[in-house]
Amino acid sequence: MVGVTSIEVKESLDDLVKRLSQAETAKAKERLQVLYWLKQKNAPTISAIAKAIGKHRNTVQAWLWKYRHGGLDEMLELKRSLGGVRVIPQWAEAALAKRLEEPGQGFESYGAVQQWLAQTLGVEAEYHAVYQMTRYRLQAKLKVPRPQHKKQKPQQRESFKKNLQMT
Repeated sequence: MVGVTSIEVKESLDDLVKRLSQAETAKAKERLQVLYWLKQKNAPTISAIAKAIGKHRNTVQAWLWKYRHGGLDEMLELKRSLGGVRVIPQWAEAALAKRLEEPGQGFESYGAVQQWLAQTLGVEAEYHAVYQMTRYRLQAKLKVPRPQHKKQKPQQRESFKKNLQMT
């Protein structure tokens, strides 16, 4: 980028100081600081400014290119990524959450969750995506009722539970 060192900063020093004190993010402060230094009488070089703020000189020059072509607002605009598209749609996530809340309806593994999504809802997803969604977004742990012996008597089990709670 030719001629970046001879950039003319349109804002006054007072305006830059005011904006620096009102800046909410560190990124905005860095960019305003560059303009503040360039507005000084003995302005440092782009390389010196870049070194002082801990950025590469090409990054600082890219900020100044934005400033020259779009003004201060363009330079301070931070573009944010929306992220990737989720493989498992929101409605399928809600259906799985409902299924996980049902008593006695557990999954033995995340592979079983993956199969249930494919067979019941028609949503194909990789194991890792299913694990991430179930474990972290839904905050669910896979729980299956413990096996019970076939000779165990239900009345005896209920009486044991009642006596256990009373003590």
